[in-house]
Amino acid sequence: MILSGTGADYMLVYITLTVITLAIAYFSGTKNVTAGAVIGGEYNFIHRGLSRKQVRNAVGLFSLFVLLTGVSALRLNVGNDYSKYVEFMHRTYSNAVVPTEVGFNYLTKLVYTLSGFENYVMVFAFFAAATVFFFLAAINRQTEDFFLSFMMFMLLGYYFQSLSTVRYYLALGIALYSISFCLKGDWPKFILIILCGSLFHKSLLVVLVLYPLAAMKWKRWMYVTLALLSVSCMFLKDIYLQIAIKIYPSYEGTEYLSGGTSTISIIRCAGVLALAALILGKDIIKDRKMSFYFYSNLGALILYVFCSFLPTVSRIAYYFTVTQILYVPALVKILISDRDEKRYKLGRMLRVLTVIGCLLYFAKYMRGAAGDGVRILPYETFLFHELPATLSERGFG
Repeated sequence: MILSGTGADYMLVYITLTVITLAIAYFSGTKNVTAGAVIGGEYNFIHRGLSRKQVRNAVGLFSLFVLLTGVSALRLNVGNDYSKYVEFMHRTYSNAVVPTEVGFNYLTKLVYTLSGFENYVMVFAFFAAATVFFFLAAINRQTEDFFLSFMMFMLLGYYFQSLSTVRYYLALGIALYSISFCLKGDWPKFILIILCGSLFHKSLLVVLVLYPLAAMKWKRWMYVTLALLSVSCMFLKDIYLQIAIKIYPSYEGTEYLSGGTSTISIIRCAGVLALAALILGKDIIKDRKMSFYFYSNLGALILYVFCSFLPTVSRIAYYFTVTQILYVPALVKILISDRDEKRYKLGRMLRVLTVIGCLLYFAKYMRGAAGDGVRILPYETFLFHELPATLSERGFG
C-alpha cells in the first residue's frame, strides 16, 4: 500500500525507517570498540570475554547497516541524479566519453560485465552499502554519543541526501572516516584513503589540504594571513574564480558559476562555534580533536561568507560542516560529564534541544523532498516500478 499510495504514503517509508533506526541507535548506541569490529572497528568481534552489551551493540550497528543500505539499494529513479547516472553508466559501458571519475566508470564496467547486462541497480547498491559503511564506521569510531551523532546524521538529511547525490556523499562519508587518521598523524593511511575515494569524486582531494590545516596548531601570523585572504575574496573574486575554473573546467559555462551560499548553513556554523565558546571558553582549542572541529566549522563559516562566488562552494564547505555530527555530541558530553550540577542540567537540556532542532530541520527537509535538487520522493523500488526511458533509449544520446 505504501508503494502505490499518495505522497504522504511514500513519505512513510522514510519516516518508518527513521523511527526504527533511531530506536535501534538509542538502545544500542553506547560507544564501544567491539561493535567497531562489525563496522570499521579495530578489534575482532570474536574473542573471549565478550559481554552481552557488546553483542547487543554490535547487532544493533549491523542492523542499522542492513536497514539503511536496504532502503537505498532497493530504490529506483529516486534521487535528483538517478536517471543521469543511469545514462552515464550506459555511455561508459559503451566506451563513450563521460564526466564521471575513473573509479565510477570501472566499477560500472565491472558490474555490467559480471551481470551480463546493464545492471545499474547493482551499481547503486554498491554505492549505498559503501556510503552507509563509511558514515557508520566514522560515527562509531569517533563519536562521544552514538545516538546523538546518528540522530544528526539522519535528521539533518545526510543519509537521505545520499540517495540523491550518490558519488559526492560517498566521498563525504570517506572524508568523515579519514578524520581519525588525520588526528592521529597517520598520514599514509589518511592520504591513501583520500586518494582512493577521489577515484569516485575528485572534490575529495581538497581534504588533503583542508583537514591538515584544521588539525595543525595555528600561529598568530596564520590568523592574520587567513583574515587577509578572506577579505581579498571581496576584491579579487574574478581572479579566484578563473583559478577555480582551471581546476574544474567542467563548470565553465554552466549554471554553477552563479555561485551562492546557504543562510541555514551560516547560522548552523555560527551557532556551533558560539556553543563551543560558551562551553569550552579559553580551552576551545586546547584538545587536539576539539581544536580540529573548531577550525573545521570556522573554515566552513569563512567559505560560506566570503567565498560564495565559487562554484558549488557548499560541496567544499560540507567537508568541514559534516564534523558537526561529532562536535555537538562531544560538547554536550563535556557538560553532562561535569560534576557541577548546573552544567550537568545544562548539558541534558542542550541534548534535548539538539534533538528538537534536528526534528524541525527534518520536517522542513521532508517538505521539500520532492522538489528539484533533492527529488527523493516519491519513493519507488525496482520490485514494483520500471525506470522511464533514458536519453539514449529515446534517441537523444
